[in-house]
Amino acid sequence: MSSTAGQVIKCKAAVAWEAGKPLVIEEVEVAPPQKMEVRLKIRFTSLCHTDVYFWEAKAQNSVFPRILGHEAAGIVESVGEGVTELAPGDHVLPVFTGECGECAHCKSEESNMCDLLRINTDRGVMINDGKTRFSINGKPIYHFLGTSTFSEYTVVHVGCVAKINPLAPLDKVCVLSCGISTGLGATLNVAKPTKGSSVAIFGLGAVGLGAAEGARLAGASRIIGIDLNSSRFEEAKKFGVTEFVNPKDYEKPVQEVIAEMTGGGVDRSVECTGNINAMISAFECVHDGWGVAVLVGVPHKDAVFKTHPMNFLNERTLKGTFFGNYKPRSDLPSVVEMYMKKELEVEKFITHEVPFAEINKAFELMLKGEGLRCIIRME
Repeated sequence: MSSTAGQVIKCKAAVAWEAGKPLVIEEVEVAPPQKMEVRLKIRFTSLCHTDVYFWEAKAQNSVFPRILGHEAAGIVESVGEGVTELAPGDHVLPVFTGECGECAHCKSEESNMCDLLRINTDRGVMINDGKTRFSINGKPIYHFLGTSTFSEYTVVHVGCVAKINPLAPLDKVCVLSCGISTGLGATLNVAKPTKGSSVAIFGLGAVGLGAAEGARLAGASRIIGIDLNSSRFEEAKKFGVTEFVNPKDYEKPVQEVIAEMTGGGVDRSVECTGNINAMISAFECVHDGWGVAVLVGVPHKDAVFKTHPMNFLNERTLKGTFFGNYKPRSDLPSVVEMYMKKELEVEKFITHEVPFAEINKAFELMLKGEGLRCIIRME
């Protein structure tokens, strides 16, 4: 065991003290892992839009003070009671959702929505005892998505930790623990386009480009990117996107534009914006008889999906997905292997890098809409 096992570790963490205010690098105390928990040394983390959304706290209950961050890679420092599948020194990806291995969802081959560990944006404490593992001068600092990776050390439930190939470069594969895998899996695991087929991708942010990368890997011959920001189109070519549509350039609904371009509709579509109108367009733009649309984006809580039932009766299929249907512990290691075999190209998603002390720069870049993923170096 490491010399710090069983001890409180003092380290640096970027604390969000209140909504929308710059994060502050503080010295925090990180308690040892309890039953079924592991303490990780975070090596690299990246910023995902979900972190910004809960930091801004405009539309939901966010608890503060909190340590954000959920897309990361690190090394196991120590393990708590009952943990047998991980050991100090293991290379891992912490994940915002989990796999307990025991519930009906985990035992099902079709689901990754673990009853115990599925995403919970409200919970700021550990499941085991309802307490935090972070504190400053004895006052609790709350967790985020069970990961809190904007800290040099963090404590995570063992079911939310994927053990990966120790040869995989952590500064690259850290981006696979959330957005990119979500998009990639939505295409490969749910839409399942065949070689030579046509795929429409709605939204060309990191998740949408992950979906495009999936379509490229599947051998789709036409990958149509739809986005309201035409400046994203050039970058998207690197991910296999062959054609672009900006709905603002047309008088008619974008689903009609796509149907005309493709002789009746695309074979598959993947929606990665969360905009309800884009969701409806993504469904209505697939071909009758065999078209499948997959919804990935998270809609506004009051949004309502409206379409004519004939669209279903004419043999179009609508599906939803969560985290690309990947089970975190069982499936993420194989996504890392896709990168190691040079099939999945991760580097093109990484557009910026900053040291931990400059973490607020990553927030500024995302708020300006610049780049895809910004890596934050913890050392």
